[in-house]
Amino acid sequence: MPELPEVETVCRGLTPHLQGHMLRGARVREARLRWPVPANIDELTRDQRIHQLTRRGKYLLVRLDRGWLIMHLGMSGSLRLTQAAVTPLKHDHFDLLLDGGRVLRYRDPRRFGALLWCEQPEQHPLIAHLGVEPLAEAFNAASLHALCQGKQIAIKQLLMDARLIVGIGNIYANEALFHAGIDPRLAAGKLSRPRCARLVDAVRMTLTQAIAAGGSSLRDFVDGHGNPGYFQQGYFVYGRGAAPCRVCASPLRHIRQSGRSSFFCPRCQHR
Repeated sequence: MPELPEVETVCRGLTPHLQGHMLRGARVREARLRWPVPANIDELTRDQRIHQLTRRGKYLLVRLDRGWLIMHLGMSGSLRLTQAAVTPLKHDHFDLLLDGGRVLRYRDPRRFGALLWCEQPEQHPLIAHLGVEPLAEAFNAASLHALCQGKQIAIKQLLMDARLIVGIGNIYANEALFHAGIDPRLAAGKLSRPRCARLVDAVRMTLTQAIAAGGSSLRDFVDGHGNPGYFQQGYFVYGRGAAPCRVCASPLRHIRQSGRSSFFCPRCQHR
């Protein structure tokens, strides 16, 4: 599933091509996505200027004259700029009709993404209860330490709880914990403030580097121009099984935590 770096990559890549342009409406070929596309989405979006593209967690937000679009890429979705004359394929479920004969086309074989409308995104049920942005100033050693206090859940689970911290996801939680030297099984409440500071720095570094690399393309992810990400080429632990640690050469370990894969180095990462 696209995580924060992938959505941020899409947002930054599309902004120069959409911001300030006109949205002429929407053409929906398949409304049965994770949540039904509003039946009147064409009327709601017709002839409005696109003022801003931004990201909240894993959601892409588009500010128009009279409201906002909320989009989610789901498990396998992608948004691509193309010409309206290009014939849509089987899994091309909707087009946002732009000026100049262009469209922003959503492709999703699994139909687990979303196209929704709202007047104020911060009041929408999908957005209202999201936690702190990990690249924002509000995410710091003090705030993370406060979130961890008294919690017995593993620190990796806490990092992935979108009600507390948004957008990190499994890949980047694995990588950040490695760089911070913290065992993913460690109870969050046991983290000292200095270790929280190291983890904040590791999260920021991991996400920033992933964005610079265009995110990770493990299966389907491509940006708005059809380009894959390359961050997966430099993973330190994620998906590497029992391969030698890139730092100490010890065999990595692979376990399951809450149904998700965790990869770590027993020597470099301490409880």
